[in-house]
Amino acid sequence: MRKTVVLNVVGLTPTLLGQSTPCLNAWAGHRKIATVRAVTPAVTCSAQATYLTGEFPDKHGIVGNGWYFRDECEIRFWHQSNKLVHAPKVWEMARALDPTFTCANLFWWYNMYSSVDYSMTPRPMYPADGRKIPDIYTHPAALRSEIQAKLGSFPLFMFWGPNTSIQSSRWIANAAMEVDQKYDPTLTLIYLPHLDYNLQRLGPGNPAIQKDVREIDAICGELITFFEARGAQVIVLSEYGITDVSRAIPINQILRRHGLIAVREELGHELLDAGASAVFAVVDHQVAHVYINDPNQTLKVREILEATEGIESVLDEAGKNAFHLNHPRSGDLIAIAQPDAWFTYYYWFDEPQAPDFARTVDIHRKPGYDPVELFLDPALKFPQLKAGLTLLKKKLGFRYLMNIIPLDPSLVKGSHGRVTDSSAEGPLFITQQMHLLDTASIEATDVCKLILKHLCTDSET
Repeated sequence: MRKTVVLNVVGLTPTLLGQSTPCLNAWAGHRKIATVRAVTPAVTCSAQATYLTGEFPDKHGIVGNGWYFRDECEIRFWHQSNKLVHAPKVWEMARALDPTFTCANLFWWYNMYSSVDYSMTPRPMYPADGRKIPDIYTHPAALRSEIQAKLGSFPLFMFWGPNTSIQSSRWIANAAMEVDQKYDPTLTLIYLPHLDYNLQRLGPGNPAIQKDVREIDAICGELITFFEARGAQVIVLSEYGITDVSRAIPINQILRRHGLIAVREELGHELLDAGASAVFAVVDHQVAHVYINDPNQTLKVREILEATEGIESVLDEAGKNAFHLNHPRSGDLIAIAQPDAWFTYYYWFDEPQAPDFARTVDIHRKPGYDPVELFLDPALKFPQLKAGLTLLKKKLGFRYLMNIIPLDPSLVKGSHGRVTDSSAEGPLFITQQMHLLDTASIEATDVCKLILKHLCTDSET
């Protein structure tokens, strides 16, 4: 099989290719670019699972970045076990064709306990004193200490949160080159998240985005030069396009006003009680899975959602079938936002009753995706000083609460999840192997077989 590298440049779209991407433009001078019709929901976990299996969510089961575990009555986001993906993966297909095939998966999701040969993914340590310490999970296990001895600790707080920067993508790129020199895998999957951050903060229409585009373009150029010098062919793709948004839909507050949401009070704060609620929504950018514990409320809930400003469509069983989302993990109804809107998970009415984790970066306890974690609270006069004093408590061994995140969804200017109306604002697939891509537009499910075609081709024609 032919050595192949896939650069997953999150948020890259045909519209963003231009003066700020000289490296990609130079490399792609003799290339084929295809737009990708994104899977619904167009979010990280669903997109990646579709690319790696060639199946839609109704087959592989990844209906979002998180969902409601009905048997445990718990909402869970960002789990990492590859056992959650219920379909064969591209590396398993390739290994069946060639037993000598090897694969390195570097920071694509569901990257723990998979059948890849080499893996690396964020895995912070959570000591009993409440600290969160940056770290990674790797296979082989020894790679964890080896790579961090060379590159330093994985910059977790620059990977997500208000301090996100190019440094996390830079670290992943450096790790990818180290792994290739050590193991020389046949297929390397590399996740480069940098564009995702300010595209959500500022929106793609903000001119400041071009700085981020230039930064990730430079890293792509370095990786392409490195891997092609080692005999690899390179694929550049992205998962979704981010569009400008101007309003947030508080879907759980709306359901609560109709008496459908149950909360419980803990230490003066309200927690969503999913198991006791008649209805609740698990929000994921521009898509919301609506779970109905009381079937008698189904018609009422649908009427509420269809009357809600900002909701474009509500999928019932027929709708879920049409969108390939009819899976037991999906909501009983699925709401999709209009292009300029997104869903917030907020369910409280009074800010003092918001849970303590609402003002922190806490991707696991929040019952929905929260892009406001990308911002420092503008109400804080000296946010960096507050963060510094809190970190001092951490270093001294005290428990601490890094409550520096605002509760203002209007700050968010970009979102994704629904398929973009324009293909130029959606994901893309770029290859120099023009003979392997005979169309200008592909489905998300086509990516898997295209990767296999690249692996199985001997030379350009």
